[in-house]
Amino acid sequence: MSRARPEPMQVVKQRRDAALLALAGRVPYIRFLNISFDRRGDELTGVLNFDEKLIGNPHLPALHGGVTAAFLEVTSIITLSWSVLWEDVETGALTLDALEAGKLPRMPKTIDFTVDYLRSGLPRDAYARAHVTRSGRRYASVRAETWQDNHARPIAQAHAHFMMPRSEV
Repeated sequence: MSRARPEPMQVVKQRRDAALLALAGRVPYIRFLNISFDRRGDELTGVLNFDEKLIGNPHLPALHGGVTAAFLEVTSIITLSWSVLWEDVETGALTLDALEAGKLPRMPKTIDFTVDYLRSGLPRDAYARAHVTRSGRRYASVRAETWQDNHARPIAQAHAHFMMPRSEV
């Protein structure tokens, strides 16, 4: 009895990258804020690329609190969606053709979102990671954190609850 030969790693990486690009690319606000995602295996790090339009208080200067909250929420939603898609991406059930055609499941909907602002965001790039603490068929909980130069000194953290999209059976 012989095993099926595994796919070449570059094919798997290409499918992973295409899935992440399709996922983040379908939200215009992500493009407006110039948020990108760095993928290492199944872990995502959101990157809020600095732009002057993100400044809320020009006297300090400091990132706008709404931008910080939006960055945390976007990172939470994309991370949650990525965790749901991961198995289909890895097994090839979600093909490159389907991804390029935009055939992705619907995004989770925010039920509530709470942000704790810990310090002012400086006029530079910011990073965020989200961790899914609970994910069921209908409901998911996520916590997220954003920082700039030092991961041990976050500028804000968030806790969120999401309604999961119904599976299309």
